[in-house]
Amino acid sequence: MDIAALIPQFGGLIYMIVAFVLALSVIVAVHEYGHYIVGRWSGIHAEVFSLGFGPVLWSRDDKHGTRWQIALLPFGGYVKFLGDANAASGKDEGTMADLEQDPAALRRTMHGAPLWARAATVAAGPVFNFALSILVFASIFMARGVATDPLTIGELKTLPNTVQELQIGDEIQAINGKTLPKFDDADGWTDYVDSLEAQKQLEFTVNRDGQTQTVTGPWLFPPLVQQVAPRSAAMDIELASGDVITAVDGQDIFAFEQLKEAVEGSDGRVLLLSVWRDGEMLEFALAPRRTDEPQPEGGFVTHWRVGIVGGMMLVPATEAGGVGMALTDGVVQTGKIIQGSLSGLWHMVTGAISTCNISGPIGIAETSGAMASQGAQSFIWFIAVLSTAIGMLNLFPIPALDGGHLVFYAYEAVTGKPPSDTVLRFLMAIGITMILSLMVFSLGNDLFC
Repeated sequence: MDIAALIPQFGGLIYMIVAFVLALSVIVAVHEYGHYIVGRWSGIHAEVFSLGFGPVLWSRDDKHGTRWQIALLPFGGYVKFLGDANAASGKDEGTMADLEQDPAALRRTMHGAPLWARAATVAAGPVFNFALSILVFASIFMARGVATDPLTIGELKTLPNTVQELQIGDEIQAINGKTLPKFDDADGWTDYVDSLEAQKQLEFTVNRDGQTQTVTGPWLFPPLVQQVAPRSAAMDIELASGDVITAVDGQDIFAFEQLKEAVEGSDGRVLLLSVWRDGEMLEFALAPRRTDEPQPEGGFVTHWRVGIVGGMMLVPATEAGGVGMALTDGVVQTGKIIQGSLSGLWHMVTGAISTCNISGPIGIAETSGAMASQGAQSFIWFIAVLSTAIGMLNLFPIPALDGGHLVFYAYEAVTGKPPSDTVLRFLMAIGITMILSLMVFSLGNDLFC
């Protein structure tokens, strides 16, 4: 066995695990802190705040009497409130019986607190997950800024075999004689690009140093790899950001749309790609995969895809955006993820799309490593997406999840009394079984899909 050949693979595995643990730890810490802080504000005492399970590696007690700890197995966490028997907030019958004679102490338990306090404490975990996502998305939107008006070139991508007379700082007024719409007018910009005849070279009318000039530049959307989707065919063959695909099966291409047409028309057949990378020509064999894609109007459509995200041949110059706009966009982005996730689950249940779309811990770990390898911003974006998904999942009305507890509280609000302890234990057992079954199913997807 060639041990040296295994070193890069081993290093990649460690990188993937570290990225996964980091992403999960951030999300779990925010989720559990939501439970903890709202519980404390509501008068419920937290005995333990734990990141991870199993043997404790580090701990300390704070002035409120809560033990903060880090445990050996970094795949989750929990807050154990006074009166809880376990991390799933089951009732500790012994402790509760001992406190029944002390109303003030009983009030500090999760099970003896008023209904509003319990509901707020339980709901806070998912709410904090959504808040994390919104703040991360908003921060990224603010960091990116908004394109200046008129559209000004902030950066030019390096492309082979093209005439590039554009310069950084040029204000683009027209392309092939057609005046540009506002860049932030999404529909107007889409219609404008569709109206242009696809050509390898375009004529740009620009304002350069106060003078109007006409210069030559490449097609707006070249077959440029801007980003590679995790766990995709393109990632498997190690295509990278900045690669330019110059030919497919020997046919020269200059537009990303030509690459898309070749992939969609392949019917899964292996495509031979000629790729320009840092001045060197490389050859790759790439097999497209069937992919279920959500549609803006709802539903899913199955296409052949390779996992390449394209982009423009230029990066617009930007200016800082407003906080209000960024937060609004963060809320919208979080809502889109929730909507898309629920739509995907529904279509899997109805058989419209494959259940292989559910990823388990291995798939999430692979995605974590892949996003981390593409830069800090991509990794942080992924954390926000995963935080939204975990917040949504925890609201499902399954016993042992936050949503299950909220259903019990809703029952109590309507009937005036909680379900009996016997019923609760039975339902909790069912809930835990469902969660474990889902974990096994998703792990099977990771291994066999």
